[in-house]
Amino acid sequence: MYGDSATIRKILTESGDTWAVVGLSSNRSRAAYGVAEVLQRFGKRVVPVHPKAETVHGEQGYASLADIPFPVDVVDVFVNSDLAGPVADEAVAIGAKAVWFQLGVIDASAYDRTRAAGLDMVMDHCPAIEIPRLG
Repeated sequence: MYGDSATIRKILTESGDTWAVVGLSSNRSRAAYGVAEVLQRFGKRVVPVHPKAETVHGEQGYASLADIPFPVDVVDVFVNSDLAGPVADEAVAIGAKAVWFQLGVIDASAYDRTRAAGLDMVMDHCPAIEIPRLG
C-alpha cells in the first residue's frame, strides 16, 4: 500500500496549505473540481494546474508546476498513471514537500523516486475522502 495513515495525516495536517492540483480545470463534472472544493473548505489554497491555465474556485491557474511563481507544499495529481511520473518528478524539481496521486493513479517507480528525493507521497487515495476523517 502506498500511503499509510500516518503519512496521509502528515500530508494533510503538517505539509502546508498550498496545494497544486494537476488536472484541475473549470469542468465541474471532473473529480478534480469537487476534490479541490473540499480541500478549500478545509482551509487549503488550491492552485489549478492545467494546460488551459483557467481560474478555478477563485484561484489563478497555471499551465505547469514550473509556472507557479510561489512555493507549493503538496502536488495533488489527477492525470492518468502513464503521465503521473513526470508530474511527480516536476514536484521534486519545484521543491514541493509532498505528492499525492489520486484514486486509480499508480506509478510504483515514481513513488520510489519521489520518496528517495525526500518527499512524502501517497498513491491511490483521495484527500477529499481522507481529510474529513481527521477530525
